[in-house]
Amino acid sequence: MSQATSPISRAQQAPKSARIESAEQALATARTLAARFAEGAARRDRDRILPYGELDELAASGLLAISVPKAYGGIGVSNAVLGEVIAILAEADGSIGQIPQNHFYILEALRHDGSEEQKRFYFERALAGDRFGNALSETGTKTVGHYNTRITADNEGFRINGRKSYSTGVLFADWIVVFAKDESDALTMSFLPRGTEGIEILDDWDGFGQRTTGSGTTVLTNVPVPASAVVRHHKGFERPGTIGAVGQILHAGIDLGIARAAFAETVSFVRTRSRPWTNSGVDKASDDPLTVSRVGQLAIRLEAAGAVLAAAGLKVDRAQAETTEENTVAASLSVAAAKVLTTEIALEATNTLFELAGTAATREGLNLDRHWRNARTHTVHDPVRWKYHVVGNYHLNDTPPPRSGAF
Repeated sequence: MSQATSPISRAQQAPKSARIESAEQALATARTLAARFAEGAARRDRDRILPYGELDELAASGLLAISVPKAYGGIGVSNAVLGEVIAILAEADGSIGQIPQNHFYILEALRHDGSEEQKRFYFERALAGDRFGNALSETGTKTVGHYNTRITADNEGFRINGRKSYSTGVLFADWIVVFAKDESDALTMSFLPRGTEGIEILDDWDGFGQRTTGSGTTVLTNVPVPASAVVRHHKGFERPGTIGAVGQILHAGIDLGIARAAFAETVSFVRTRSRPWTNSGVDKASDDPLTVSRVGQLAIRLEAAGAVLAAAGLKVDRAQAETTEENTVAASLSVAAAKVLTTEIALEATNTLFELAGTAATREGLNLDRHWRNARTHTVHDPVRWKYHVVGNYHLNDTPPPRSGAF
């Protein structure tokens, strides 16, 4: 591994990450962190306080390495557990829950298409607590799947030029992972230490939701890239694989966590602060039969979404263990179902919070609208209407899901 790809000084100085030894420990650690992260979530969102300290805690906990395969020193946790860990974090803070999504996507892409040397090096960095942030999406292209950023040969290495938007988590990352097209128009993924010459990170994310994800702009000007840092990402979509399924199950976990947070706020507010409707004939809002029924409906849909997410995770596990066309298609279809259900319950739960809690819940000081803003912002990441189409097309016409990051 070239010296040019060794960790930057900040990563070297960071406290060594703990090692998580089991799925049970991963879930317990996530719950412990979530309890702390939830305390300041409303204030961080309201005042746009970026969660640098919280991300340091997350890295030091060992949670960011739970997907590292056993062959490389990790525990290779089930994708069902991985999705649940993300949901736990997102329930505490929807922005913090989203930040690791690209980190874990990158680790899955590395597992799928990295060389043995790359896997050993970068998985070890993940185990040490390093954070990987993405420079993937661009604006101004024909579709979200098109890229203007280019990687070109330069002596023994390469140079990258381009501009990336929506670089989620890049402000907190130790490694900037840049996606760029090569001279053959094939997509590559390059691992660059933060602080590499030619990389400029702009803190300019101004979305009304997910306000503290650090999703700024990354400007790349003649950035030097050693050959050892480049992964041929396009290969992951030229054969059966699970890169898209892993990425999507993480997105589903984010939506599920946001939905759970909104549901918990609804229950608490109705129990303690809401007034019953005039014609309900009851003394407490929590005894209003229509409110009780609506809460029950939400609880059932939340349960269903969580169950489908867990089942999808097991299918992804199976596809990773035996990567056949049949297994990867089954995983993609199941994850698509989970993404649809979690998207719908996130939007429904965050809307229903105000429907049932009433006018008092709209007070600006409570900042309960952050749940809706987070859900609405995150769920436009990729359109679930296309999930319905892909699933239907498979069952009616035997057309498999496209091999892409969206499936």
